Amino acid sequence: MAFNIYLCGVGGQGIGVLAAALAQAASRAGLEVIACDTHGLAQRGGVVSSHIRIGADALTPLVPEGGADLVIALERLEALRGAAQYLKKGGKVLYYNTAYQPVGVRRGEGAYPSEEEVRLAVQGFGGEALNVNYPDMADPRMQNSALLGLVASLGAVPGLRAEIIEEVLKEIVPPAVLDENLRIFRAAV
Repeated sequence: MAFNIYLCGVGGQGIGVLAAALAQAASRAGLEVIACDTHGLAQRGGVVSSHIRIGADALTPLVPEGGADLVIALERLEALRGAAQYLKKGGKVLYYNTAYQPVGVRRGEGAYPSEEEVRLAVQGFGGEALNVNYPDMADPRMQNSALLGLVASLGAVPGLRAEIIEEVLKEIVPPAVLDENLRIFRAAV
C-alpha cells in the first residue's frame, strides 16, 4: 500500500524545496518514490501543491482525494483546505502555524481559521493536526526546515530518518542560509 503525502502552501513559501527535500530523502532511504507539483498561480501568491507517493503500489503521481496519509502545509488555511480535500481517516496534518490571509479575509468577507478551528476540523475529518512555529525566524522561507524537523521528530514518513533528511538539506539549501536552516531543522528533531 502506498504512503501518500500532499503538500500545500502559498506561492513563494518554498513548497517546491520542501517537496524536493522529502522526495529526495525518501529515494535516498531506498523507498520507491513518485512525485509531481501543481503550481496554479504560484507567482501571485496563489495555491501551490505537491504530491509525493511512496511505495511500489504508487503507479500515478497524484495523491487521490481522501487518500493522503500525511498533509503538510506551510500555513493554517492551506492546512485546513488540504485536509478537507486530501486527508484520509487516521491521517496526520502537519503545518507551520502562520497566516497568509487571502484578499477576501483582508476585506472582511470571510474569517481566517484559528489554530483551534484547524485542530477541531481535522479531528472531524478523522485525523490529527500538529503544528510548529518559530517566531524569531530570520526568513519565512525557512519554515520548510521547521516542518522537515517536525516530520523527522514524529517519524511521520515510515522508513525516513532525520539524518537522511539533514543530508539532503545540506545539498539543496544555499550555503548562505544553510546553518540557520539546519539550526531550525535540528530544534524540532
